[in-house]
Amino acid sequence: TSVCPSPFKMKPIGLQERRGSNVSLTLDMSSLGNVEPFVATPTPRETVAMEYLQSASRILTRSQLRDVVASSHLLQSEFMEIPMNFVDPKEIDIPRHGTKNRYKTILPNPLSRVCLRPKNVTDSLSTYINANYIRGYSGKEKAFIATQGPMINTVNDFWQMVWQEDSPVIVMITKLKEKNEKCVLYWPEKRGIYGKVEVLVINVNECDNYTVRNLVLKQGSHTQHVKHYWYTSWPDHKTPDSAQPLLQLMLDVEEDRLASTGRGPVVVHCSAGIGRTGCFIATSIGCRQLKEEGVVDALSIVCQLRVDRGGMVQTSEQYEFVHHALCLYESRLSAETVQ
Repeated sequence: TSVCPSPFKMKPIGLQERRGSNVSLTLDMSSLGNVEPFVATPTPRETVAMEYLQSASRILTRSQLRDVVASSHLLQSEFMEIPMNFVDPKEIDIPRHGTKNRYKTILPNPLSRVCLRPKNVTDSLSTYINANYIRGYSGKEKAFIATQGPMINTVNDFWQMVWQEDSPVIVMITKLKEKNEKCVLYWPEKRGIYGKVEVLVINVNECDNYTVRNLVLKQGSHTQHVKHYWYTSWPDHKTPDSAQPLLQLMLDVEEDRLASTGRGPVVVHCSAGIGRTGCFIATSIGCRQLKEEGVVDALSIVCQLRVDRGGMVQTSEQYEFVHHALCLYESRLSAETVQ
């Protein structure tokens, strides 16, 4: 008796058919010989997106900023127009780079990618880290580095980058776990060695919404001082109710940055290195613009961030949150002026 009492006669499937037709097999085989380097030619849509990112602007006076914060639908529709500028994996010409990405689709834009010094000439993977240089206020090159939360197999790369770039400050805006792992614990309690970099924790200060660690990095006879800010009060899957703690963190980091002139970029990371990281950097740049010029162009700031790293400031809620933080800073500036 047949196991499958079907009215149709079943013919045993040959191996070739099971895999798909011979045609697809032939195509698969022929493409293996195709080793020409992938040259990314932008599609018309990509060209339009890049033109938008490089030109979009809406300069807000201080009173306009206060008004726009009250109309969230306006900010939402403005945000929806901004192209994401995510990276096609084919644009990254490094074999096995996928092993060093926390999320498959969040990749570093090639033009601004941070390249680590290779361990040897042939090892291109050792140059790869999922991190981008980010321009700061008035287009200052390499003001920040935005990166993903280190993974177990990228911790040494992370410290190599901090050392190589001579970064004075690291800002971490994620818990280690929020439902899933967001970041590994990449610093020691007292002393740890990560590849060629030794990390010493000198002291730890618990503040209201973040913890500050003073670190000394050593390599050979050289040392570097680094401040590590760990901001833990960002709630899972939404934006904070108050912009005050993030603004305070930003002001503290800004003070450190000014005190360490001649040093490298401030390293900022969350888990993917685009959402909260984007909020922090956009707020930093916007506050600086408010202070220097008395106006702010958050649209243009976010567009500039996305040219440097796709997807920065991930959601319309985050875009609104940036405006709230800027508005709070503006009210502080007004209070100072009155005094």
